[in-house]
Amino acid sequence: MNDLNNLNSVLLEGNLVRDAELNATTNGSSVCNFTVASNRYFRHGDDVEKEVNFFDVVVWGEKAKPCSEQGFKGRSVRIVGRLKQDRWDSIDGKNHSKVKIVAEHVEFRPFTKKKVEEVGGSLSANPEPIEE
Repeated sequence: MNDLNNLNSVLLEGNLVRDAELNATTNGSSVCNFTVASNRYFRHGDDVEKEVNFFDVVVWGEKAKPCSEQGFKGRSVRIVGRLKQDRWDSIDGKNHSKVKIVAEHVEFRPFTKKKVEEVGGSLSANPEPIEE
């Protein structure tokens, strides 16, 4: 048996599509969930097209609470993590799966002046990265 892990690493930048949600598991572990929209622009003939992808992100442990406090809708974020696939069977016996990103490093990007004015805050609210 090979004892080495295969490479499973993700770097993602985008914006939160809704406020981050903090929860706790039955054993008391903190978990924060949010969804990131990531835009990709490309040429299609003479036009520039926009493709938007949505990614579910989960943050565990000590990083979960700071992420829930700083992660609000529209906030720009950079995430380093790994992909995890959940699989389950529905009541009708159909197989389902969903891939999400388990974050190991989360960096909420600095507020722009426009965004600070929208939320009524101050530029001093720019946080430090949240790392494992």
